[in-house]
Amino acid sequence: MLTALGLDTASEAVYRAMLVHPREGVTALAERLGLDRAEVRRSLDLLSELALIRPSYERDGELCAVAPDVGMELLMARQQAELAAQQLRIEASRAAAAQLIAEFSAIGPSASGPGVEQLDGLDAIRDAIARLAAEAETDLMTFAPGGGHRPETLEASQANDRRLLDRGVRMRSLFLDSVRNSQSTVAYATWLTELGGEVRTAPELPTRLMIFDRSTALVPVSSGDSAAAAVLLTGDGTMTALCALFENVWTSAQPLGAAPRRDDAGLSPQEATVVRLLAQGLTDEAIAKRIGVSARTARRSATDLMERLGARSRFEFGVRAVQRGWLPGGE
Repeated sequence: MLTALGLDTASEAVYRAMLVHPREGVTALAERLGLDRAEVRRSLDLLSELALIRPSYERDGELCAVAPDVGMELLMARQQAELAAQQLRIEASRAAAAQLIAEFSAIGPSASGPGVEQLDGLDAIRDAIARLAAEAETDLMTFAPGGGHRPETLEASQANDRRLLDRGVRMRSLFLDSVRNSQSTVAYATWLTELGGEVRTAPELPTRLMIFDRSTALVPVSSGDSAAAAVLLTGDGTMTALCALFENVWTSAQPLGAAPRRDDAGLSPQEATVVRLLAQGLTDEAIAKRIGVSARTARRSATDLMERLGARSRFEFGVRAVQRGWLPGGE
């Protein structure tokens, strides 16, 4: 009956028996239900993980079943959390597809083909950027993840940036929120804005990306080493998806100089992103990479959010986050 909510038959039987016979231990439950003791212990482990049983407040060393109304609410909230996590994974699929295209294009001795041109090494990548910038007529859209950028990298882009803006090309650049702590990156963004460029920040960015005139995109082959190799993509379907991805992130981003705005749940954009990434099951290290901070900072943020919800585990955090409205799925 409760298998749809994540309980197997044996665990449901143990839970029901504990509700009716709260004083019975493992041996008595095994005899009553016709199960071996190992199966009862496994069921107790699952029930504990799902927060359907807890230590007794009155009898040391004993477990008691949580009331059905509370227990069923927890199980349904768990399902909502899982659905929310799945929805977030779907939302990230376009970026993953673009990265897969880039990685697949690098396989084999000749990776170039219709709609795909491979670039090996930083010199080839920068030469291609310079050529495309010189040819650009209308737009340049950029995702620049990775937190604060190195001063020499920013300086190398300034000549192209100035020429583009002088020709009336609309430049829109998206950085991570964490660059607000990087003096060199903030100084560059301020300089770009003063020349007519548009700069916004987002709590996370799906991949490094440059789109020229909505017709050519440059994507690194590896997100871990964007200078090693990249591909130029020109296929109509790919470009439509990448432009839509950029516009979607740009719409929800905020100008660099604006104060971070909190959502209806009182979360900053970066906190809301950490909540979503925790729901997706990412580690502290993976979260740190996505939002451009140190692993220590990401761990501290995750711990603070868990404490605010009174959650003792990441599973319990997902359930409580849905209940509080921090994740989609309803109260």
